[in-house]
Amino acid sequence: MKSIEIKAASRDHFGKKSSNSLRAENNVPCVMYGGEENLHFYAHENAFRKLVYTPEVYLVNLIIDGKSYNAVMKDLQFHPVSDKLLHIDFIEVSDKKPVTINIPIKITGESAGVKAGGKLRIKRRSLRVRGLAADLPDHLNIDITKLQIGQSIKIGDLSYDKLEIIDNKRAMVAAVAVSRVSLKEEGITAEGEEAAGEASAEEQGEAAEE
Repeated sequence: MKSIEIKAASRDHFGKKSSNSLRAENNVPCVMYGGEENLHFYAHENAFRKLVYTPEVYLVNLIIDGKSYNAVMKDLQFHPVSDKLLHIDFIEVSDKKPVTINIPIKITGESAGVKAGGKLRIKRRSLRVRGLAADLPDHLNIDITKLQIGQSIKIGDLSYDKLEIIDNKRAMVAAVAVSRVSLKEEGITAEGEEAAGEASAEEQGEAAEE
């Protein structure tokens, strides 16, 4: 996994008034959990731009008052009107303690179903996994080469070395749907269209479960 270094300063004062004072100077209050004690700190909002405004996931080397900590970003809070970054939660990680994190999906290959005129539908952009920091990849590859029209890949179909997938195994990740082009070119019958409709209903049911 890629890493990024962020220099920060510890906080001596807490509460709403202290946090607002920091934000008035374009600083972002933060908390890091998971260590021997919770650490409260802050850094200028510019220090977090590469970490926050990107689909990439980073292992963060936090330098707080000169002391180094390895962490991952856990949660973000933005202002509902201005969209200004208000707060970040981090989780401290170690070589021996597993961490749970969302890792982006990378679709690889060219689906046989898409070549036949089907339409690729991506249902998820990331998966929630659990593993040691050293085993966390930049992204999770999903090969769709063999995916035919009407077929799908569910989370339960996936596995990665040294990682546990936390998300619902029945949730769909990607599917190739029937399109008007594929119906015409492949001569799919009304029975095929009905089957496609059933698949669509199944997708809706899964979405409701999630």
